[in-house]
Amino acid sequence: MSDAFTTRVLNIVSGTEETVVDLTRDCETFLREAAAGRDGLLNIFVPHATAGIAVIETGAGSDDDLLAALHTLLPSDDRWQHRHGTPGHGRDHVLPALVPPHATLPVVGGRLELGTWQSVCLVDTNISNANRHVRLSFLG
Repeated sequence: MSDAFTTRVLNIVSGTEETVVDLTRDCETFLREAAAGRDGLLNIFVPHATAGIAVIETGAGSDDDLLAALHTLLPSDDRWQHRHGTPGHGRDHVLPALVPPHATLPVVGGRLELGTWQSVCLVDTNISNANRHVRLSFLG
């Protein structure tokens, strides 16, 4: 494959609680090798039906606020048609409609172009699947 397109899969252990995992450093590490100072696009994709990718502020409570908002919008109860797994697991299958399983971000001079407080994050509400794969792809 041409060096114009490079891809790598991260293996993330997200744990057994709802979580927001900051992937920004992983993205930056990947881009140092893959972009080599070039401009292009970074695509982040999580190939799971119960997780998403968000660009948000972390460390100041926004990640916890996101999980609280998702819990308000998507309660863990028995209202869901999709009923296998832990109680309320159907909500996890609705999550990607609100927090999509992908993001595409600009890369300038080999560096991810994020705002001052923005981070790239895996959002995982599925407490039954602690192992996630996240595909990083650079096109430049």
